[in-house]
Amino acid sequence: ADSCRCSHSARGVRHTAVRQAHRKHEPTFHDKYGTLVLLGGAAACATVWSYVFTKVDIQWGLSPVGRVTPREWRE
Repeated sequence: ADSCRCSHSARGVRHTAVRQAHRKHEPTFHDKYGTLVLLGGAAACATVWSYVFTKVDIQWGLSPVGRVTPREWRE
């Protein structure tokens, strides 16, 4: 009796999967606007960072050579 119940439920799952696969796919918000939102966000991010890099007074020389004077070595 158990084996019959198992095969029946497996057949039901398979039938549900087939029914969902054949259902007409309606485009979601992501399907319609996903790429547009991604590109808009990337453009906004690039705009903000380019403003920050050009307007904020940041010392970009990361190397300490020429700016750090060594102290005398003590033994």
